[in-house]
Amino acid sequence: MPRSLPLVAAIAALILPASMTNAAASTGPVAVAADTSHASESTSRAIRKRDEKIRKLEKKYSRRLEACNRGETAACAEANQISGEITLLRADR
Repeated sequence: MPRSLPLVAAIAALILPASMTNAAASTGPVAVAADTSHASESTSRAIRKRDEKIRKLEKKYSRRLEACNRGETAACAEANQISGEITLLRADR
């Protein structure tokens, strides 16, 4: 029996690293999925933020355009600038 102890230790040394490697490999896709999920959430957050900015600019543009139609020349220039900002933000989609 004492001679079988080194044999068991040798077999364990061969089996254990392989099982640890398999365990590490099995968590790989989970980690990748988590990174992908985080990137997707970040992208979605950025899209929502940009869309909100566009909505605010559209509201401001509408107010400035109304002022322009009432004869406020500075409001016309502001409306034109805001229109350009909206166009740039929409191009980033």
